[in-house]
Amino acid sequence: MDNTILLIVAGVAIGAIIGFIVAKMLEKNNASKLITDAKKSASSILRDAKNEGESIKKDKILQAKEKFIELKSEHEKVILSRDKKMAEAEKRTRDKESQISNELSKNKKLNLEIEAKDKDYNHRLDILGKKQKEIDRLHKSQIEQLEVISSLSAEEAKSQLVESLKGEAKSDAMAYIQDKMEEAKLTAQQDAKKIIINTIQRIGTEEAVDNCVSVFNIESDDVKGRIIGREGRNIRAIEAATGVEIIVDDTPEAIILSCFDSVRREIARLSLHKLVTDGRIHPARIEEIVKKTQKQIEQEIIEVGKRTVIDLGIHGLNPELIKMVGRMKYRSSYGQNLLQHSREVAKLCGVMAAELGLNPKLAKRAGLLHDIGKVPDAEADMETPHAILGMQWAEKYGEKAQVCNAIGAHHDEIEMTSLLSPIVQVCDAISGARPGARRQVLDSYIQRLKDLEDVAFGFQGVKKAYAIQAGRELRVIVESEKVNDQNAADLSFNISQKIQTDMTYPGQVKVTVIRETRAVNIAK
Repeated sequence: MDNTILLIVAGVAIGAIIGFIVAKMLEKNNASKLITDAKKSASSILRDAKNEGESIKKDKILQAKEKFIELKSEHEKVILSRDKKMAEAEKRTRDKESQISNELSKNKKLNLEIEAKDKDYNHRLDILGKKQKEIDRLHKSQIEQLEVISSLSAEEAKSQLVESLKGEAKSDAMAYIQDKMEEAKLTAQQDAKKIIINTIQRIGTEEAVDNCVSVFNIESDDVKGRIIGREGRNIRAIEAATGVEIIVDDTPEAIILSCFDSVRREIARLSLHKLVTDGRIHPARIEEIVKKTQKQIEQEIIEVGKRTVIDLGIHGLNPELIKMVGRMKYRSSYGQNLLQHSREVAKLCGVMAAELGLNPKLAKRAGLLHDIGKVPDAEADMETPHAILGMQWAEKYGEKAQVCNAIGAHHDEIEMTSLLSPIVQVCDAISGARPGARRQVLDSYIQRLKDLEDVAFGFQGVKKAYAIQAGRELRVIVESEKVNDQNAADLSFNISQKIQTDMTYPGQVKVTVIRETRAVNIAK
């Protein structure tokens, strides 16, 4: 039994040893096979790498050869262009050398010719000097012979000759001057008439005399009733706010606005237009619209001034002077619109100055501004003649001395110092002398109405004063804080007495003093 176990153990051990040995042998065989395969793979990789390296080497060599050939061709091109430029430079140099050599040969020939001519001139000068000496000697001998014959010295004979020539020349000169002066007078008169006639013909404008009434057209009589208001309160409010008399008569679809001041009349017309368009017509709305319209008219005055100076081609005019030019639209001189008159004078001055060879732009400037003194801002300026006042304003706002003198001298208040002054004076007379251009009666009538308003403003507490009904009524609006009811009655009497003693007028003047009290509070 024990022997059997030992044999089994021994057999197992031997089998394990034999299995280990067999496994080692198999492992060795596998390892050798793997090594052999690896060697084969490595040799294959090396062979492939070598082949690829050879192909890359060949490609690089080919690329290097192509690059070399390309650089070589470019280098050859650069060398060829340089050689070409050098050849051209050499050619130009040879041409210049040949040209210089030709010029040198020409200069050499000219020098030779000049030297020959110089010698000839010197020879001739010597001959002339000898001849001059001979002539002087003969002249001296002739003078001596003449002195012996005439028993006078050369100086005495010369003085007698000069005196005789002086007398003849003086008489000839006086006769020539007299002829030329007569000819100049005739020519100057003819030329002056020609220039003035041509200028008048080229500036032939129509004249429209400013009136004192405007017609406001309305669509129907219903609108006329709304304008009148209850018991005429709207009419009274418009008249008090604008100072324009509103005449409502039987004329269909029309209302007449009467006032000597065209600014007030235009404010009333525009205000009525806005009220009728808006549809709300009552005293409070009327006062609001009138204030807005007054501001609109002030802006329109500036726009009119700007358009006028642009149309006439006048530049660099002071804004204050532009505003004065715009205000001319609402002023008249003897019934002639002042802006139209000034524009016409400016154009006449430009044409006449161009005919006389003077500066037409400066002449236009002087012609446009010559009557700015007729639109004064303050009552104190009314006492100064308009020509002097306009000159002072022009000097104040930087106008040239020629323009200022032309403004101040166009009615001979000051002495004329430039040629522009008589041109402006003549053109002003031409514009005002047209048939129908001016009416003396209208200007005196407007001045009488202004004087009538000025009388009212001379009393304390007067806020507004309007002359209406062609001067037959003076409507005075007073400040309620300064004038009570009793003072209003006294003021009406005092104004009427002042008018009666200081003014001359036809018929009667009714003085109406209006005192209105308002209490205003604001609910917040």
